[in-house]
Amino acid sequence: MTKQIPKFKTDKALEDFLDKDLSEYLTPENFKPVTFEFAPKEKIVNLRMSKALFDRVKGAAEEKKMPYQRFIRQTLEQALRG
Repeated sequence: MTKQIPKFKTDKALEDFLDKDLSEYLTPENFKPVTFEFAPKEKIVNLRMSKALFDRVKGAAEEKKMPYQRFIRQTLEQALRG
């Protein structure tokens, strides 16, 4: 079982915590894949959609804890990968 990472009131308290052995806090279950966006975004696209679809897109983005525009971009990229 992993320990819960405490909340810190000061930067000093966090720095002291990071100096310790964190193996009890870090397990494979705590990690998730992360993608980085390196390519510059040069084009602006306006897209019309129904309010119902927009609400579903925003809801899906919130579940993944990301802005809805990034969610739309990532969804398009995944669809085009094949």
